[in-house]
Amino acid sequence: MRADRLLSLLLLLQNRGRMTAPELAAELDVCVRTVYRDVEALSASGVPVYADRGPVGGYCLMDGYRTRLTGLTSDEAESLHFAGMPAAAAELGLAADLTTARLKLEAALPDGLGERTRRVQERFHLDAPAWFRDADPAPYLAEVAGAVWRQRLLRVHYRSWRGDVHRRLGPLGVVLKGGNWYLVADAGESVRTYRVSRMLAAQVLEESFERPTGFDLAAYWQESARRMEAGVLRGEARLRVSPRGARLLPVQCGAAGTEAVRAAGPPDAEGWVETVLRVESLPVAVGDLLRLGLEVEVLGPPELRAEVARTVTGLAQRYQGAARA
Repeated sequence: MRADRLLSLLLLLQNRGRMTAPELAAELDVCVRTVYRDVEALSASGVPVYADRGPVGGYCLMDGYRTRLTGLTSDEAESLHFAGMPAAAAELGLAADLTTARLKLEAALPDGLGERTRRVQERFHLDAPAWFRDADPAPYLAEVAGAVWRQRLLRVHYRSWRGDVHRRLGPLGVVLKGGNWYLVADAGESVRTYRVSRMLAAQVLEESFERPTGFDLAAYWQESARRMEAGVLRGEARLRVSPRGARLLPVQCGAAGTEAVRAAGPPDAEGWVETVLRVESLPVAVGDLLRLGLEVEVLGPPELRAEVARTVTGLAQRYQGAARA
């Protein structure tokens, strides 16, 4: 572990030039005293590390010195798939490998290109979780990821909407969607998707398994997401939407709202348009549409319009009673 950290320290100084002990400590996730000890160890091993005193000082390498220890290990190479997702790499236990791999790549780049790469990292950042919603905790993510890497069978205790189940799965891949982790696995009769946060227990078995020939994780996920959306959005609501409502509909209803705005008819004299929105069950549709307030009118189907009217009437009566009290 210390050897990896010493290499990371050396590559940091080579790639970025002069750095202070606090800056190195922050990059390596250690205390400043550990940095002092590591610098002394590098110097003792013959690495020309120099310390400049004063407010603008820090550690640096002798001009012209460059290490050739830039080859990637297998773990570091695998971690590069998460180069744009450091938080995801940390959840999978790959943070240290990713840091070292990134530093080795920067050290191997020609002069000038490494600086451009760092500039991109400073200016672009991927934040996977959705707004206003914390990702579900996934305490067994490490076990799931380990089974995927090693191609080992996984025994899980899983809580589905039908109740608790026990499964032996052939884990084919993990997917991060909206801040939540999903396991795609061979369940014997078919390939299925399991939300990792719903696992009550997970055990990696020593028994290996054969992956389905030609299985494409990205293609499977795209088709699975399409089928799930088609299965969930089974109903339609005919709406009359104000100009402001047309701007809010994609925010409230996502892709279905965007599709509805795109398919809307011509505006009337007041700027309102009529359109059709794909919706889930009646209670979910009522809740979604009520969030748009007076910016939308439900025209049909009759049962949805009646339920919205009943809910609004009940709310008005409740708050009128509260005002009198």
